[in-house]
This record gives sequence, structure tokens and C-alpha cells, in this order.
Amino acid sequence: MALTKISNNSLSAISSLPASIPTGALTLLSTQTASSSASIEFTSGIDSTYDSYVFKFIDIHPATDGATLEIQASTDGGSSYGVTKTTTYFTAYHNEADGTTGLTYYTAQDLAQSTASQNITHYQGNDNDQSASGYIHIFSPSSSVFVKHFMTEHNEATLHDYTVTNHVAGYWNTTSPLNAFKFFMSSGNIDD
Repeated sequence: MALTKISNNSLSAISSLPASIPTGALTLLSTQTASSSASIEFTSGIDSTYDSYVFKFIDIHPATDGATLEIQASTDGGSSYGVTKTTTYFTAYHNEADGTTGLTYYTAQDLAQSTASQNITHYQGNDNDQSASGYIHIFSPSSSVFVKHFMTEHNEATLHDYTVTNHVAGYWNTTSPLNAFKFFMSSGNIDD
């Protein structure tokens, strides 16, 4: 892929982009709606058609207080999950009473060469006003040469009335193509 440098320092002076820069919109491949679901799985449509895939979750919350939204990946179409991964996890938070704020790295949430599921949310409440919304972006899942990088960002309202923005990133340490992803709660179902 060629990189193009735009030499004019004023963005307002740019009248057109070079033809080599893609300007297309996202293509919707699939939508699933949770309804007291044990898990949501995407087991088709993840192939070499696109260089990256974005999963968006909107107003998701657990049926069980204090649960965590988690992800696993598969190299065999969802027959098995648990691809080795290394990740990092940090969060910014602020409570409704305006008494506590912070920016924290959570060593208990990251993984080092682990097949365990990766936490995305953290200690989420099960009320409707304790939902989470965000995305996970996965790069080159079909590559048979490179590891598969990902990053996720979301905002959630937690069990104890905090707004929390989590940032999780890492890579699945495999050169086998990833072709299925599973989302589930650490305890109980994904509520409707």
C-alpha cells in the first residue's frame, strides 16, 4: 500500500483526495440482537474480502450484576475457541457523585500468551441505565502471515454508577486465519 503525503498545511485548502486513498463507507455484513442470549457468535462472512472488521455493540448489558462482556476467536469456523492472545487494558473513570476520577492500567484484565477470554467491559451493572456501547476493530483476520491485531474502546455505566471508558488492545498470536468470533458475559446471559 502506498502512503500519500498531503503537503498543504491547511485542511480547508484540500479540494480532493488522491485516487489511491479509499473513501468508501463501511459495509454492513451482519447484525445480531441479544435476547437473554448465552452468547452471540459471528461464524460466517469473515474472510479475505476486507482488511479489517468492526464489531459494534450498542446498549448491551448483562442479566447478572457485575458481569463482564468477553470475546474469544476461532480459526475453525467456531467449532472451538481459545486462540492465544496478548493484550493490554486501561480505563478512565468518573462517578456520578463527582467524588472519584482516575486513569488506571488494570494488570488483572490483561493477558499474556493466554487462551482465556478477553474482558472488554468491567463489572457492569444489569440495569438499563448501566449499559455499554462501543466497538472492537480487528485487523487482517484472514492473514496467513501476520498475527491479528485488535483494539476496542467503549463507554459503560457500571454497577456502582461510574462512567468508564475502557481501552483494550492486543493481538491473537497466530498466523492461521481467524474466521469466527464469540461474545458472551462472564456470568449469566447477555440481556435483551
